[in-house]
Amino acid sequence: MYTVTREIHFCYGHRLLNYSGKCRHLHGHNGLVEIELFSETLNALGMVRDFEEIKNVVQVWIDTVLDHKIILCKRDPLVPTLVEMGEAHYLIDENPTAEALARLIYDYAASQNLPIRRVVLWETPKSYATYAPSPA
Repeated sequence: MYTVTREIHFCYGHRLLNYSGKCRHLHGHNGLVEIELFSETLNALGMVRDFEEIKNVVQVWIDTVLDHKIILCKRDPLVPTLVEMGEAHYLIDENPTAEALARLIYDYAASQNLPIRRVVLWETPKSYATYAPSPA
């Protein structure tokens, strides 16, 4: 099995609903995402995929959709205020945890027909979450 990994950096804000710790308050992160693709064989150029392809597909999406956005659960009572103020935001169905964001990015990469193996989202230099589907 061959794998390639590209790192993508982005900044985002979020908060967690129904959470008793500090993360219940609006705050930000300098996130680092590791996008890992895999293949049993290499293409005609000797690659799993070109790193530039990962950049052009996943990084462009992250830069457009998630970077410098407030990422919130759709049920967050702060949403109407953000909309009223014209603040950049992105809404998801669940709490915007590192685990949920790793899954969100994985699902996007998979929807673009990339042979995605896993996504690792570093929320801080010491804390990360990984999403990879269970083996079939």
